Amino acid sequence: METVVSGARPTGRLHLGHLHGALTNWLRLQKDYRCYFFVADWHALTTDYASPQGIQQSTREMVMDWLSVGLDPKRCVLFCQSKVKEHAELHLLLSMITPVPWLERNPTYKEQIREIEGKDLSTYGFLGYPVLQAADIIMYKARKVPVGVDQAPHVELTREIVRRFNQFYGAIFPEPEVLLTETQRLPGLDGRKMSKSYNNAVFLSDPAKEVDQKLSRMMTDPARVRRQDPGEPEKCPAFQLHKIYCTPDEVDYVSKGCRTAGIGCLECKKVMIKHVVAELAPIQEKRAGFEKRPADVDDILAAGNRVAQEQAARTMGEVRKAVGL
Repeated sequence: METVVSGARPTGRLHLGHLHGALTNWLRLQKDYRCYFFVADWHALTTDYASPQGIQQSTREMVMDWLSVGLDPKRCVLFCQSKVKEHAELHLLLSMITPVPWLERNPTYKEQIREIEGKDLSTYGFLGYPVLQAADIIMYKARKVPVGVDQAPHVELTREIVRRFNQFYGAIFPEPEVLLTETQRLPGLDGRKMSKSYNNAVFLSDPAKEVDQKLSRMMTDPARVRRQDPGEPEKCPAFQLHKIYCTPDEVDYVSKGCRTAGIGCLECKKVMIKHVVAELAPIQEKRAGFEKRPADVDDILAAGNRVAQEQAARTMGEVRKAVGL
């Protein structure tokens, strides 16, 4: 099996955007690849170094959701980045050979420096996080990295770092390839991208009543000011959820009803809400079991940490020999 590596910062409970943007893809990948999925807690510190409180609890909450949607520790390795110290060592060695201009041209770096307010991001950790990301990927000699189109430049930078390392020290690492995912940009309740920071998310662990209440007030086509006003479904954020959750007949029904003002927005959304609630029910049932036995989550991570550590130790043995340490 080829190896796939991916990770996520510990943000606590996950929402529908995470489910459709990453987790459903991870579920498919674990069937066909040797997968390493890790909690990127060191990466969390690149922007939130001044407020690390809660990382451990957020880690547990996130992994609970991973397990509840169906990630199987028998089919993939789930581990915590900071528990595998070799990541830091490889990051250090890669930083010795990575030119600063490579990092400064990173699109995400430039965007976040421009957009994020209230945080001092003029740190080496933030500038150099793509080097740590490269170490995360190549530690397990990943052949594929599942990302959306917007993240492809990160993998390309990893490939450049690998080529430079191999040029200096010999062919230790394969160049990882982008495994493009059909990442769906799920709208939140206010029409913006669904995000915990925007307070517009439907969480996987929200009770059915709360899911109903949240989605019932979700933003719709602004043109439908009154019940009798016709609308355009493609301009309605809620319609994006219809296209994911509803049957073709239901999508056709709400589309015609919207354009002719034959149905109201609330009636339209109720068609979709029942499917969201039904999808979340088994996830929440499984999560309830982990909430009663949080030690099970810790044990799964501990087992994954050991597997990751063993592979990382083998890789770093090769690296130290190649570098002459």
